Amino acid sequence: MAKKTTSGQRRGKGAGQSTPELSKAQIVDSALRLIDEKGLQSFSVRNLAKTLECYPTAIYWYTPSRYFLIAEIITVVLADVVPDLSLGWQDWLRALFRRYREAISKHPNVAPLIGVNLVSNAAVDLDLIEGALAKLHEAGFRDEALINAYNAVIGGMVGFTTQEFAMLPPDVEELEANLKDVPQRIDSSQHPHLAQLAPRMLGSAFILRWQNGAAQPMDGAFATYVEAFVTGLEAALAPNPSQV
Repeated sequence: MAKKTTSGQRRGKGAGQSTPELSKAQIVDSALRLIDEKGLQSFSVRNLAKTLECYPTAIYWYTPSRYFLIAEIITVVLADVVPDLSLGWQDWLRALFRRYREAISKHPNVAPLIGVNLVSNAAVDLDLIEGALAKLHEAGFRDEALINAYNAVIGGMVGFTTQEFAMLPPDVEELEANLKDVPQRIDSSQHPHLAQLAPRMLGSAFILRWQNGAAQPMDGAFATYVEAFVTGLEAALAPNPSQV
């Protein structure tokens, strides 16, 4: 009689055979590789189990659900995002935004999991939360204003990059063909700026592109965005002349 496969064992290649048990690190690494290579559409516990040559129940032995597996993946992707706390608060925020974007650029298919899925909250990075709160406190934010500024930082950090690395549609060629026809449909009397800039914006600007940041990085726009964000926080801290 063939030996039964336990929760932590892979399926053997022959009757009575089994390979060494899995590990959580191996499962998470394989899941991230599957997302990187096949995209989110192909990511499922069943497909991951096929990749690992095990039964899905073996994966659930190490993680209670797909959602917590996603949290583990996000934890790995963002492992080195938190900057050195010795930086001043402005430079710390600039570094945080930049390091987050660099981490996502290595695994662009993960971006939608973080930006549009609350399950990412299961990947609680206490160092990130404390670092952001400490630097915003250093800047001068207190109490409710500190919480509001913290939420703005997390939203700002995730927002631009999630949009830049948005998931590609299955019919990219059709989208490209449709967008390339935009300049011919513009009435310059109604949209003069767009008529002038559309040829330069096509393929490289939000709303008018058919590739994401993996193929068409938006470096200049990102730099402008970060500086605008930091400058905005500085302005929020400045005293209101009418109240002085």
